[in-house]
Amino acid sequence: VEKQKKDFIRLGVLGDWDNPYLTMDFKTEADIMRALGEIYKNGYLYQGSKPVHWCVDCGSALAEAEVEYEDVNSPAIDVGFKVVDNSALSKAFGIEVKGDVFAVIWTTTPWTLPANQAVCVNAELNYDLVETDKGLYILCDYFVNDLASAQASSFDGLSHEDYKNLLLPPLLRRFGVNTYKRWAKTLGSSLNGLQLKHPFDNRQVPIICGDHVTTDAGTGLVHTAAAHGNDDWLVMKANFPNEKPRILMGGNGRFFNIDLVELEAIRGLTRQEANKVILATMQENGTLLASARLNHSFPHCWRHKTPLMQLATHQWFIGMNLDNDSWYMGEKIGKQSLRQVAQQAVRRTEFFPSWGRARLEAMIENRPDWCVSRQRNWGVPMPLFVHKETGEPHPQTLALLEQAALLTEQAGLEAWFSLDADAFLAENAPEHAEQYKKVTDTLDVWFDSGTTHASVLKRRADLQYPADLYLEGSDQHRGWFQSSLLTGCAIDGRAPYKALLTHGFVVDGAGHKMSKSKGNVVAPQKVMDTYGADILRLWVASTDYSGELTISDEILKRVADSYRKIRNTCKFLLANIADFDASKDLLPASDWLEIDRYALHLTEQLQINVLADYDRYEFHLAVQKFVGFCTDDLGGFYLDILKDRLYTSGETSHARRAAQSALHHITHALMRLMAPILSFTADEIWQTLKPDNDGSIFTEEWYKVPDSKLSRHEKGSWKTIRDHRDNVNKRLEEKRATGEIGSSLAAELDIYAADSTYEAMLRLGEDLRFVFITSRATIHNKDGIGFTAVVSTSQHKKCDRCWHYPADVGSHAEHPSICGRCVSNLFGAGEARKYA
Repeated sequence: VEKQKKDFIRLGVLGDWDNPYLTMDFKTEADIMRALGEIYKNGYLYQGSKPVHWCVDCGSALAEAEVEYEDVNSPAIDVGFKVVDNSALSKAFGIEVKGDVFAVIWTTTPWTLPANQAVCVNAELNYDLVETDKGLYILCDYFVNDLASAQASSFDGLSHEDYKNLLLPPLLRRFGVNTYKRWAKTLGSSLNGLQLKHPFDNRQVPIICGDHVTTDAGTGLVHTAAAHGNDDWLVMKANFPNEKPRILMGGNGRFFNIDLVELEAIRGLTRQEANKVILATMQENGTLLASARLNHSFPHCWRHKTPLMQLATHQWFIGMNLDNDSWYMGEKIGKQSLRQVAQQAVRRTEFFPSWGRARLEAMIENRPDWCVSRQRNWGVPMPLFVHKETGEPHPQTLALLEQAALLTEQAGLEAWFSLDADAFLAENAPEHAEQYKKVTDTLDVWFDSGTTHASVLKRRADLQYPADLYLEGSDQHRGWFQSSLLTGCAIDGRAPYKALLTHGFVVDGAGHKMSKSKGNVVAPQKVMDTYGADILRLWVASTDYSGELTISDEILKRVADSYRKIRNTCKFLLANIADFDASKDLLPASDWLEIDRYALHLTEQLQINVLADYDRYEFHLAVQKFVGFCTDDLGGFYLDILKDRLYTSGETSHARRAAQSALHHITHALMRLMAPILSFTADEIWQTLKPDNDGSIFTEEWYKVPDSKLSRHEKGSWKTIRDHRDNVNKRLEEKRATGEIGSSLAAELDIYAADSTYEAMLRLGEDLRFVFITSRATIHNKDGIGFTAVVSTSQHKKCDRCWHYPADVGSHAEHPSICGRCVSNLFGAGEARKYA
């Protein structure tokens, strides 16, 4: 915690560092327990046996968010379940059927076959009865596609054997079939209830119907083991609500209680070991129709990186489909399931980026009940008592839970783990105390983090519930975002956040995931030591976080260049208002030169646009605008033009004070706009502007930029001038490249334009030369010519003070090396400018 705190502070992250929220704080742990009590009180917590992700190495159930998917190589087999009653089969297909018929399933988990309780078909799919030289099979017609109608040209040059193989559907080729014929077709619903013989156990299993059966892979008939799959469990529960899952596998990953005469040999074996025995048995009895190896994605434990299994165990669940009295922020709104409440909450939530909504909606739509219990000796316990025989929770569960929470507040989790249940019950619920026992399960860690809205937001006076924003990586749609959503909905009927922000992950310059073994890790501490924290902050803010965030030394150098432009702009601003006291020198905008008011207008537009980007959390767009403003609007235009007035006008002249007034407002606006991103730089500026102020830039509000008092026509005129300024600069640069001029002030300019461009430049009069930073600029009206700039070299002397080349240098005998404008600025009334 201290190490992370140090890095966060160095990064400029603001926080209550002296009073952090810690997961292992006794009060936090107690409030996690209380959150469980609220969910129990609202009727969403129940216990039962159903399949969950189980890690043999953890010896515990895992939540969906604790599951990673990696490729594995598994046996992929086709297995025949022999039809028991051919008369029932004949009725289903509408023809008389004789001989052995096999309903064929496909599976990549042979070890689950001992737990098989049914074969599932889709009621709406068509199924064929297929005669082959290997036997009679029931298969979905999708996999028995007839290729005989293919065009003859497709078979040109093929051998008889290849031709025959092409005509065989891939599924039947898998069985080693040479010939086949479709006998009959029927809907899956007609097969419902048909009895089949288990491939190696002396028992019968039925065909049942389920919507989860698809034609994505396999045979269209699905091996169903309620102990080892959620879809299997659901379809068995729908068809046989009183039948329990056939559990033959222990939590240690080995078979137990095997009562199969044929497969007594798999007692005590692991899944992989049992696969070999099961395949050998079916190979011998003829029910194994095909066997191959398949690479496919499979769930793994995020801690141990080992394959998981679906295993039905006794657990505690938060039910997604249980209809209960639903509440929204303390107000009862009727009967609803948690899934319905969560779906409504998602609709009320704002998402950044917007695609996060569809992702979370899909996850809520399809997610199973949340298994919140764990079989571990660490973590926040489930402080519950259940009946020793029935397993039902104690009738005083809520009161007992609160007593357990109070003990935890005083002594931590050990207070529960070391609790003498008999003594505790005798004291707090003496009636029938001897009939109850303490639950030993602990809570899913995602429940801990998912209830921080209850244990942190609601418990701190300086925080608010719901939060304005939860933000995390894109993987948290199935993690923290979802666990927070479900617990918030189960407790308060709403999400604990108003908005969700999802960001990508950092990759190297080539787009590769960072890895110590690859040596491509960019450590933030090193970046801060090399460039400073604001460079790292600027990189984060300038990157589109909705995808992967690319970082490299080259990228950081480019970010540093952008920062340098911003910093140099700020240094110029501060340097030129260093002798400016706003309390007595500040002029109203109506008294400024027009270009100053135009710069103020540009600043106001920047602030409006940047704040809009901030409101949408589109920081990269805000940074683009901010850097562009410093580089183009200020550095490439306004400040470039303004230097002459700042350096040559009288120190306290109206012209200079007007410029400083504009710079004062621009500096204050920029300082506040950059504060969320360039926090250290903004603080530096604040300290420079207000050295005696005890306040902080981070407690300021956005700057109230004064009205520029510019008309739409005036704004349009300046935009027109700026649009053509680059053209003029290009012509000046060409003369500079040939050596005809050095500085642009050595040039004189004749501009030929028409219509609005001519009018925009004509109105500036003598001030036009200051805009183009030349010693003379004359505008000529020339219809139909577009825009042309002609540059010539001035034939006049250079003024030693302002470096312009006017005709009146030396016209004052007392000051032979400077121009009349400088004489007036130094010793007279000063020049009078209106525009620039």
